[in-house]
Amino acid sequence: MTQAALTHPPAAPAPAAPAPAPRGGPVRWAADHAGWLGPVAVALFAGLLRFWDLGHPGSFVFDETYYPKDAWSLLRQGYEGTWPDHANADILSVPQSIPLTSAPEFIAHPPLGKWVMAIGEQLFGLNPFGWRFMTALLGTVTVLMLARIGRRLFGSTLVGCTAALLMSVDGLQLVMSRVGLLDGIQMFFVLAAFGSLLIDRDHARARLARVAEAAGGDTVRLGWRPWRIAAGVFLGAACAVKWNGAPILAALGVLTVLWDGSGRRGAGARRPWRSMLRRDAAPAFLAMVGSAAVVYVGAWSGWLATGGTGADGGGGYDRHWADGRAGLSPDSVLGIPLPQVPMSWVPAPLRSLWHYHSQMYDFNTGLSTPHTYQSNPFAWLVDGRPVSMYWEQVPAGQRGCTSSGGCAAQILGLGTPFLWWAACFALVYLLWRWFFRRDWRSGAVLCAVAGIYLPWFRYQERTIFSFYMVVLVPFLCLAVAQMLGAMLGPAGCGPGRRRIGAIGAGAVVLAIIGCFAFFYPLYTAEVIPMSSWQDRMWFTSWI
Repeated sequence: MTQAALTHPPAAPAPAAPAPAPRGGPVRWAADHAGWLGPVAVALFAGLLRFWDLGHPGSFVFDETYYPKDAWSLLRQGYEGTWPDHANADILSVPQSIPLTSAPEFIAHPPLGKWVMAIGEQLFGLNPFGWRFMTALLGTVTVLMLARIGRRLFGSTLVGCTAALLMSVDGLQLVMSRVGLLDGIQMFFVLAAFGSLLIDRDHARARLARVAEAAGGDTVRLGWRPWRIAAGVFLGAACAVKWNGAPILAALGVLTVLWDGSGRRGAGARRPWRSMLRRDAAPAFLAMVGSAAVVYVGAWSGWLATGGTGADGGGGYDRHWADGRAGLSPDSVLGIPLPQVPMSWVPAPLRSLWHYHSQMYDFNTGLSTPHTYQSNPFAWLVDGRPVSMYWEQVPAGQRGCTSSGGCAAQILGLGTPFLWWAACFALVYLLWRWFFRRDWRSGAVLCAVAGIYLPWFRYQERTIFSFYMVVLVPFLCLAVAQMLGAMLGPAGCGPGRRRIGAIGAGAVVLAIIGCFAFFYPLYTAEVIPMSSWQDRMWFTSWI
């Protein structure tokens, strides 16, 4: 099987064709713009699924009890304030009451994801539709981005749109696009960073091709690389949503400099890796880590700008911790105790922020309170333990329930099973392609998968959940799309082989769509008979 089979399957020999449509006709126009028409069509389909009845259920779903209220507090105060125990009922009541207080609240995650969520609340108010609006919008835009990224990565609009279509019918991505949680927002930033690095790779190689013949691949300076800086901005934003963006930043940072080394080798450099280390590694670090750091600290601007004493309700939590400490350093970093040394040269707000981060780190790494739906990372790729985010038992005769046994309404964070199980095979195929065929595209997808998935194995004793893997979904869909592209057949194969491959690949896609349709009621809290709900509980670990 050749590399070209995945990106440029040959067209079947055409018999005498009718005269082509006039240039400027609708058929020709559609063909010329297929690279955008296909992705936009898939994104519109995904948007319909994500925005349809978005305000249902009209209650707080799972961790929506935290983030939407934090977002509203950021919008009104610049920092996360405290809420009384009856706040959820007051917010959902008619007339609405919003009992936000100015007293600061300790929070476990950086603020950027909640700032993003606050945009929807500013537009539509503190209500289920308002706090879910931005996650639905970004979930839709992510589908559009994946189609374009897949097209660039594989050189095929069909393969790119297939990846996007698969993600549009993934249950976990749908659920996380319809609830006010942070992980769907982080997924958007991570995929945007990956796409930016792909564009940077293409631009860098184009420049190498232009100047290497005269200057030599060893001596070329690639200069200003705005797309690499953009990737750093997006990855900094991912870290400012949740800290698990940091290992993704590291993985993609390594990937981009490896691409530089292979690019210089392709341009004729005699010592490509040494040239990469001398000319590309340091600029890459500054462009990505430097811009990420600026974005991350900037995300805390609301907290940094708050006044008052913090303890009496005038500012963010521990905002003024460093006041009165004679310029001493914080007690620890990443859980490691530090000697107390003078650091008066560091502004007090930044020392307070450092101390706050130390407390956040201790909380996030030490969280081990048992939870009904926690799970081990080993089970995540096979949908071993999905998270039930909403459950309601509906008696017969209420809310349209006509079943004598009663009905149920549930939101289950379950990836479409056939898609995720196919992705397990696809990842094995990509490993083979990368190791034996040196396929850089397979290596790129695997690098992202490793940066997202593998770090969670360090925290198997922590309370963690399978819905964290929504960040992984775009790359699983790319893997499956690449495998389906290979099923179409190698370059030069006959029409019979092509037909068999198309039937096989089409059958996989239709099976995934059918599986999604079967589980759709469990993704949207649709009221269904209890017997129908039981039919969808394929494994006891799903209950």
